[in-house]
Amino acid sequence: MSTSNERVLITGAAGFLGSHLCDRFIKEGYHVIGMDNLITGDLRNIEHLFKLEQFEFYHHDVSKFIHVPGDLKYILHFASPASPIDYLKIPIQTLKVGSLGTHNCLGLAKSKKARILVASSF
Repeated sequence: MSTSNERVLITGAAGFLGSHLCDRFIKEGYHVIGMDNLITGDLRNIEHLFKLEQFEFYHHDVSKFIHVPGDLKYILHFASPASPIDYLKIPIQTLKVGSLGTHNCLGLAKSKKARILVASSF
């Protein structure tokens, strides 16, 4: 349980897993920064969080440079289309989020001295 309102970045925040991680980390006392480009994520998964001061949302593609001001304790990189149907529809974006997105998250983790968890569906 976080007692100092530590901050966590969750990429893919509007997806199934990401949205549940947002809920869990807020419940544990963290300030959550959700990030998603909404290609396969859905804002309805996290709309209940928008009224909370412990939550902020960045509509951003992690395949592009990531800037998050302030400290971060953790980065949970869950941004990726997670369906074979999506892989066929958007193969380039899927590859970019797995490669460039991971590269950008790792760079952010290094600059913030944050711990990172990378999840991949491929």
